[in-house]
Amino acid sequence: MASRLLPCSLIVPSLAALPSYCEALRRGWSPDNTRSVAGAEELARIERDPAGFVAALDDPGGRGGPVTLPDGSVVPRLPGFRRWIWDGEVAGSIGFRWQPGTVDLPAHVLGHIGYAVVPWKRNRGYATAALRLLLADLRAEGLPARGLRHVELTADPGNPASQRVITANGGRLVDRFAKDAVYGGGETFRYRIDL
Repeated sequence: MASRLLPCSLIVPSLAALPSYCEALRRGWSPDNTRSVAGAEELARIERDPAGFVAALDDPGGRGGPVTLPDGSVVPRLPGFRRWIWDGEVAGSIGFRWQPGTVDLPAHVLGHIGYAVVPWKRNRGYATAALRLLLADLRAEGLPARGLRHVELTADPGNPASQRVITANGGRLVDRFAKDAVYGGGETFRYRIDL
């Protein structure tokens, strides 16, 4: 399968790559699969403070402002960071979040890792490659030695493409559960990938 993956890398968000990111947002892409308005919100934040926006995407201390959930409720931000999927331009985004001291996540957090590929580059292996690269980075950072021995990701039953991305990277189905009410309930699958 690796031979079918397009060459892409993960880059730390930067002011140099920000115009490409903005172009993807202007074309209607949202980096948040649960909130379609997130793209417009990000464009507004970028317009107000481009450097602050970029800096806020790398927040290992969880010091950024609160997070707005799909139902409009607001919760504290977890530590985390986002990387842009890059092939000469922004092809998507992948993020990692965690709760210090535990592998567990709050009920309103669907998984440690979330990703979104721009619509015009989907079904080409970008998400599979991005997840593979992020997992390699997490392992290289020594997270298993610090107690984070696995990560969890979720995929809805009606999203077989995301299920394939996860299983192609070693994910195994561990649970079917009803999503928190802030995400509208409904069944989803929880996968685990060992680090």
